[in-house]
Amino acid sequence: MKPDIHPDYDFVVFKDTSSDFAFLTRSTKRSKETIKWKDGKEYPLVLLEITSASHPFFTGKQQLIDSAGRVEKFMKKYGMREPGASKQKSSAKPSEKAQSKEAASNS
Repeated sequence: MKPDIHPDYDFVVFKDTSSDFAFLTRSTKRSKETIKWKDGKEYPLVLLEITSASHPFFTGKQQLIDSAGRVEKFMKKYGMREPGASKQKSSAKPSEKAQSKEAASNS
């Protein structure tokens, strides 16, 4: 590696401000704040708004959104039907169909 072109890669504590969850890892992220960690040493502290400890997806508090309306809207818009669905019948009566066929053949 070339000297003096790479950032320092050292231990940093990341702390979730919403859940007081903190973890020690290595990073190039720098901070002026420091914290005394469990091992008695001081490390740079990076404050985070959300982590896996507070994110609804990872905590199981996520609300599922019903997408059935969106799927039905898509199917209606693009004329696709679900497999096995019966075909829609024409609104014209059989006698009207016969008359229109006769008129087309006479012309």
